[in-house]
Amino acid sequence: MFTFYRTGILVLFPLVVICQNLELPKVKHNFVVIAHRGNHQHAPENTIKSIKDAISIGADYVEIDLRTTRDGQLINMHDASLRRMTGLDKNVKETDFEQIKTLKVTDTYHPDFGKHAIPTFEEILDLCQNKINIYLDFKEADVKTTYEKIVKHKMEESVVVYINSKAQFDDWRKIAPKIPLMISLPEKVNTANEMRAILKKYPCDILDGNYKEYNFDTVKEAKLAGVPVWADIQSNTENQDEWRIAIEKGISGLQSDNPEGLIKYLRKLNSKINKIY
Repeated sequence: MFTFYRTGILVLFPLVVICQNLELPKVKHNFVVIAHRGNHQHAPENTIKSIKDAISIGADYVEIDLRTTRDGQLINMHDASLRRMTGLDKNVKETDFEQIKTLKVTDTYHPDFGKHAIPTFEEILDLCQNKINIYLDFKEADVKTTYEKIVKHKMEESVVVYINSKAQFDDWRKIAPKIPLMISLPEKVNTANEMRAILKKYPCDILDGNYKEYNFDTVKEAKLAGVPVWADIQSNTENQDEWRIAIEKGISGLQSDNPEGLIKYLRKLNSKINKIY
């Protein structure tokens, strides 16, 4: 999106962004709303219920975390260990899928959310198809296997991949060159010139990272290069003041722990603008 000020009012306009000659997935909002680990306001994170809730509130993306079991099954789990979410003190990569299927995840702070199964990547692809885009945090998996499943479910135009290492970046570019890739700022950037240098050194399609790491000049420079900033703002305390600051910096999207509240805020903001103009 493109942002500017007029008579003290923040005005938001949609912007079609082509990055590295790649068109990003279509979205519902001018400002991209990403549900971090699903909409886990009413269900444990990274469960089918949290993803369904992200779809129902109209989020543009659901962020999921891809890991691989010992016998090669792709599942959705943020932590390397199963302990926090299931109580089993064992790593995902050390556990066969047959055992994974017997486990249930819970939210320690909200036992009322109930117990839920750990979803497979294919279950998520099937659920999200034609309903919501996927922001794939590529934790620990094989690129070829992952991409084959994306193609099988006809989701090639609905996925962006968050990269955690150079090796991942190189493999995705080689195996699936049309999938947009996202990285966090690899080093501190304060000026437009520094941002220009970063984007030359790290030719990504989208930038991530904490919204506080950015300023108006660095975000503007990234946009001029065709690289939108979809920043992290997720926390238990995120609020309208933080969302407003992020928007004022020109940031194009946010990964949120309260995507429903963020969507309501954006609608309220746009409603005010429409009444004036």
